[in-house]
Amino acid sequence: MRTIEQLEAKLAEPSEALVQDLAKISGDIVLLGVGGKMGPSLAKLAMNAIREGGLNKRVIGVSRFSNREARQELEDAGVEAISCELLDDDALRALPNAENVIYMAGNKFGTKGREHFTWAMNSYLPGRVAEKFKESRIVVFSSGNIYPFQPVASGGASEQVAPEPVGEYAQSTLGRERIFEYHSHKNGTPMVMYRLNYAIDMRYGVLLELAKAVEEGREIDLTMGFANVIWQGDANSMAIRCLTQCSSPPAVVNITGPETMSIRWAAKEFAKRLGKEALFVGTESETALLNNASKSHQLFGYPRVPLLQMIDWTAEWVRQGGATWNKPTHFQERKGNF
Repeated sequence: MRTIEQLEAKLAEPSEALVQDLAKISGDIVLLGVGGKMGPSLAKLAMNAIREGGLNKRVIGVSRFSNREARQELEDAGVEAISCELLDDDALRALPNAENVIYMAGNKFGTKGREHFTWAMNSYLPGRVAEKFKESRIVVFSSGNIYPFQPVASGGASEQVAPEPVGEYAQSTLGRERIFEYHSHKNGTPMVMYRLNYAIDMRYGVLLELAKAVEEGREIDLTMGFANVIWQGDANSMAIRCLTQCSSPPAVVNITGPETMSIRWAAKEFAKRLGKEALFVGTESETALLNNASKSHQLFGYPRVPLLQMIDWTAEWVRQGGATWNKPTHFQERKGNF
């Protein structure tokens, strides 16, 4: 994993199970908020699965597309790109209908000081989208941030744990779910609430942040001493496959890897690979933001890319100076300030 091209190809590599599940689903797929961190690779993965399965489906990606290059990249992959300000009611109503919608639009970072915008994106817009696409299946991207912190030995919060969101981002994300849920009850729209944390790409994510801290000799705060991670390609595949699980009332599916990963352990693994010393500050708290994804593993199987493989790839990426995005996860945050 040394180049952007290799990374993009790996992220967009469909499994046979994904191809088979897409064949079960009628209709085209609209991806709302396709311009974010996961959207482009998810769109390309869907297109590759459609081609591999010889399926007759369109993938329509909707975003503001402030980056023309990003739009062109999707179009080159066969995705139909539509520029749209989703908060503009007229523009939203003008979007083509489709039997399948994956809703990825939202706001997290920059919430502090712009709380009104975060609530508009995360809680107001979902009602407008749910009305527009009330005849569709909808997979709603959500977050494990809405769960309360869990004891580190608990295995993480399952879908049965009641949300207790901390901070306005997490509160508005639960608002997103509740508004979609209301419309599912009202209109019978089948949905899945897709609760994710944390997706990993070589260019961003918890593992990259740990590897860079080790490489640069920076101390790593251990207060949030444990986390869950999943390869973004696996998370994308599960998002698409969740279209087979939509129901009314909505189904809830946690998405992450199977391990409760120790931050201390992962940093030491990077130290071995990078020939550096891992430096730490603080001590592990008794609780952490942890997500139990056993249900998704039962439905879709374990992620194809294991944790040590992600660590190997990330260490090599950092060692050879691979491109990164300035999009920190703030996984250490314990007070909900994003």
